[in-house]
Amino acid sequence: MRDFLANLTARVNVLKGTARAGVFKGIPKGVLPLNRAAAMRDALAGVQLASMDIPQVLGYARIAGMPAVTGLYTVFLPLIAFALFGASRHLVVAADSATATIFASRLSTMASVSSAEYASLAAMVALLTAALLLVARIFKLGFLADFLSRTVLVGFLAGVGVQVGIAMLGDMLGLPGHAARSTDQLVLVAREGAQLNVPTLIISILVVAAVLFFKRVWPRLPVPLIAVVAGIAASDIYGWAAHGIAVLGPVAGGLPALRMPSVTWQQLLDLVPVAASCFVMIVAQSAAASRVFAERHHEATDTNRDLLGIAAANAAAAFSGAFVVNGSPTQTAMADRAGTRSQFAQIVFALVVVVVLLFFSRFLQYLPRCILASIVFTIAVGLLDLKTLFAIRRESPGEFALAVFTAAAVVLIGVEHGILIAVAVSLLRHVRHSYRPHTMILAPGDHGMWAPVPAIAGTQTAPGLIVYRFGADLFYANDHFFVDDTRRLIDRAPSKVRWFVIDASAITDLDYSAARSVGDLCRLLKKSGINVIFARVNRYLRSDMDRHGITPIIGASCIFGTLHEALRAAEVIQPVGK
Repeated sequence: MRDFLANLTARVNVLKGTARAGVFKGIPKGVLPLNRAAAMRDALAGVQLASMDIPQVLGYARIAGMPAVTGLYTVFLPLIAFALFGASRHLVVAADSATATIFASRLSTMASVSSAEYASLAAMVALLTAALLLVARIFKLGFLADFLSRTVLVGFLAGVGVQVGIAMLGDMLGLPGHAARSTDQLVLVAREGAQLNVPTLIISILVVAAVLFFKRVWPRLPVPLIAVVAGIAASDIYGWAAHGIAVLGPVAGGLPALRMPSVTWQQLLDLVPVAASCFVMIVAQSAAASRVFAERHHEATDTNRDLLGIAAANAAAAFSGAFVVNGSPTQTAMADRAGTRSQFAQIVFALVVVVVLLFFSRFLQYLPRCILASIVFTIAVGLLDLKTLFAIRRESPGEFALAVFTAAAVVLIGVEHGILIAVAVSLLRHVRHSYRPHTMILAPGDHGMWAPVPAIAGTQTAPGLIVYRFGADLFYANDHFFVDDTRRLIDRAPSKVRWFVIDASAITDLDYSAARSVGDLCRLLKKSGINVIFARVNRYLRSDMDRHGITPIIGASCIFGTLHEALRAAEVIQPVGK
């Protein structure tokens, strides 16, 4: 019996270890392992998170052009789905202003906002997004998040913040009408400004001031929730609707009905680019948020597993009548401040939402639209990360220009196209660095020692010798730059060049096109009596040189792993200091 108990204990310990390591893929890695003390801590944090986040998701529903109750739907089944299938212990997957703005800007041209057709279109966008995320998980495309630079992402979110803030001005001022484009909305506000409702404006100013003030001095105080509750109570007691203060009106209660979104084939095709834009933003934002908080708590990340969790969350949103959900950096930060350390807190959050849906949704009809718009406005202000923008401007004016360009594109062209421009700009910036890399030459410096200097024509390492460093991989787009730079340095050298040493420490890859150009260059130099030597050649580059036939052209004896060996072969002793 004792042996049996010992064996059983050993097996239990093994299961606990594998659960911690995530060996069993069916185990919810974002929740387990969890002990009683941790469960109590996360349960309390989940309740606190619900008090802060419920008003925000109502605001996100407003941004999305959906009925207010659908904001609550995004923090019910989608939260549970990610907790079961995702890997991050901290990421909050729910409604988000960026993705809400992306699909709302397109859907508002296809159907009336908040209509049944609009809701079906929004649900189908969520389902298409889930399909794209699932494909990304199957092919392990989590690395795509790395192609959206932080600089451009900051600019994109700033643009979204400006656009969302402009969109809320009408409700905050009590003006009728709403325009889909930011520029049109500004024109509308300017034209209808004389019709502003003074009580609505006063309420909006008070809510915005209170939220922003207490966010600085007492960030854990749920001011948005207090504003919502106080606004509902005052609106009901004093009949604000009768005094010209617009309210939400009847809000459906109860749990969401599960159904398949229904759209036409043409509408489905029109929604694919919208879903693709949401997909890009979700991958970028979710990966960034999960990495930040995983590093903060010294935990590993599993981006591909998180893609599966977010795919499941979006599928749950689609079938429950909600809209696209995202791994929100803002809400994840709120959860971290509330003290959450696992997805168990998000499950408790979802249970709180069930209580609200079953017993308190009828009170939402009295909520003034100006209060909801003011809360959303403060969210938009939070998207303007001025501190980071100023830091980018101080450290890299060129990157700051990219961020501002992206923000302007979002505001002037639209969010859907803005995210695509953001991705293109990020990739183009990376390609530009590889296309025109830094090149250096070892040249005589202080005390007679060689030092790297920019590769300017007329510079020489020593009489008859040039040691040249190319600062990127060689590929079809930059091979001509390598060839032209080499010829210019040799043609304008102060003395006839006998040895041309290529420091290949930054070159790890050589494609077919570049290999042809480099091979032709080496043949030409050899015919001109110039010996070509490759130094600091790594195993990957050497494999490419062998495969593409460059090694036979220059000779295996002219390829070295260190610069010292290469210079010795060139019958040169490098002047170095201690």
